[in-house]
Amino acid sequence: MHCTTLEKMGIPSAPIEAEVFHNLGKMYAGLVGMPNHRIITVPHPISRTPAAACRDYINGVDPVTGKGVVDEIVDALTGPLSAEDMRSGSQERLEPRLIGPDTEENLQQLFIDNKWTDFLPIFLPTEERVEIMLSGTSHDPDEIVGELRSGYEALTFTVRDVAANAVMAGAKPEYMPVILTIAACGVPAISTSTQSFGRMIVINGPIRKEIGMNSGTGALSPMNRANSVLGRVATLISINLGAGGIPDHSYYGSQGNVTNYSNVTFAENEEWLPEGWKPFHVQLGYEAEESAMSIFHGYSVFHWKDTFEKSKIDSILNMSRRILPSAAYKSGLSLLLDPVVARDLVNEGFKTKESLSKYIYENTKLTLGEFWQYHLVTGFSFPMGQKGIEPYATWLTMPEETLITRYRVPEEISVLVVGGRMNDFWQAGDFHLIGSFCVDEWR
Repeated sequence: MHCTTLEKMGIPSAPIEAEVFHNLGKMYAGLVGMPNHRIITVPHPISRTPAAACRDYINGVDPVTGKGVVDEIVDALTGPLSAEDMRSGSQERLEPRLIGPDTEENLQQLFIDNKWTDFLPIFLPTEERVEIMLSGTSHDPDEIVGELRSGYEALTFTVRDVAANAVMAGAKPEYMPVILTIAACGVPAISTSTQSFGRMIVINGPIRKEIGMNSGTGALSPMNRANSVLGRVATLISINLGAGGIPDHSYYGSQGNVTNYSNVTFAENEEWLPEGWKPFHVQLGYEAEESAMSIFHGYSVFHWKDTFEKSKIDSILNMSRRILPSAAYKSGLSLLLDPVVARDLVNEGFKTKESLSKYIYENTKLTLGEFWQYHLVTGFSFPMGQKGIEPYATWLTMPEETLITRYRVPEEISVLVVGGRMNDFWQAGDFHLIGSFCVDEWR
């Protein structure tokens, strides 16, 4: 063991990564000032790959270098370090704030060539347009909004940076408090996972009406400027301020997700909540007169209509049982109910949203035999159980026919009312709440 390794570089390590992440690993190592960082590569995929096959990966050859993986591990831990190996320190990103004038067509192409867009036409963020957009908030243009990592790099950005992306998406200045909330929450709209995740963004409180959001007929469709733009700017922020969204470089969703265009973005229809049903942000502890942005993580929403079941709750339970068990990983259930459906559920005895969530939690169960068959459970929950982490450790000792709840807690089941009272229609999906954030702080 070389003392210089311990003194200047910390504890010796031999990082191992799947083959598809080789370029990402090398790039990130370069960004933090270690371009020659020793990284070992094994075949992909890892998920759903039996333990025996994974051991074969380790006993086999590195698909990038062609060398034995074990030999590379030993060399990474014990081999002498060169001066280049010892180099540390991050690299600065020095980019001009302004680009020169050109034709509309050439500038649009420049943004596409540099992957600064969602590949749809944009409004060019001229200085004049950005200044107008900044009038939508009292915050200083040079104030640091936050840090975002939607790719390989965590970047900080200012109010002005956010305003430029708001211009590109077609926002109005009055949208800025919501847009800044989306930017400041630290949750990128684009995930780096190999699974093709999406996001859902829900707005509550007075700002819904102030900026003209749609919570009624067509709220989930591209038929409202505020809904569409807020969802789109969340994606542009992830691309431009979070260094994300470049396939095989900073984005690895195998198939991608159509919701990444503008996410699932809408306002809750608070005006048509049944008596006793609280707006979503009030459920989370906000005052009714406050405005809030809630962001969710998952795959999608699924259409489902009450066709065969005798009651709405039977129909909802049927759909809820189709969602992957959230005990396997971070997932939950979101119900998007038309006001007509919400009224019918009240007539069936559910006087609050909380009572509906609790009933679904208690009545959607699965056996441990079913639970352990999911590949995400095998990859994440099973090893946790082997390490003694509960409840998985106890579940490993119980019979396969033992029933467990599909969702970890009732609070993982979110109930949202949206729609125009045109039909007894509802949607459900695996979106779970990541967090809720106050919009008024960014006015």
